[in-house]
Amino acid sequence: MTAAAHPALDELIATVALLRAPGGCPWDAEQTHASLVQYLVEECWELIDAIESGDRAEMIEELGDVLYQVLFHADLAAHTPGEEFDLEDVARHMTAKMVARHPHVFGDREAETAEDVVGFWDELKADEKPHRTSVLDGVPMGMPALALAAKVLTKAEKAGVAPSPRADAPGELSPGESFPGESFPGDEAELGEALLRLVAEARDRGLDAERALRGAVRDFTDVVRAAEASAQTGPR
Repeated sequence: MTAAAHPALDELIATVALLRAPGGCPWDAEQTHASLVQYLVEECWELIDAIESGDRAEMIEELGDVLYQVLFHADLAAHTPGEEFDLEDVARHMTAKMVARHPHVFGDREAETAEDVVGFWDELKADEKPHRTSVLDGVPMGMPALALAAKVLTKAEKAGVAPSPRADAPGELSPGESFPGESFPGDEAELGEALLRLVAEARDRGLDAERALRGAVRDFTDVVRAAEASAQTGPR
């Protein structure tokens, strides 16, 4: 594999190094990994906005902002005693990870569908991280509530655990069936409107929808972990 030249990327890397070097930018020199977290979060959300708007110029700018965060953290680590890794280490690690995670491309396994690939990833991640004892290990609990709920539900499904319906709910629902007083939304646009109405009503009643959902997800993670523990200690 022949290495391709990336003069613009090399120039950006050099720019980061210059700004953080003695005599560069005082603000840049004072930053730490922790102090930069807020900017990384903001830049990621701005990139998502650009992707959803479909604006090419905005995507270029926001991808650059996220890339700059990666370069900044790598340069910071390269000059921090005890860390001392750089962008090459980050890239080398990621290349090895992607090669290992794609045995159907770089090895002798075969994958005909995207579902086959997801299965490979689950197997390989389990081998790479044997210290993880729960399907929920590694899930970043700081994610926004809706994204966190979707992530936890997907993970829980793999463990055979699903949320229990409320005592007053009509049981498990299928698309189009009755859903708390109305039919379930038929598409994402309707679902979005229904969620917005629910958040608006919660706000009118003095309730915090984000906190409420996070609390429900947190309780559900306890259920998942308890089920996993029971399965491990139960009859074999």
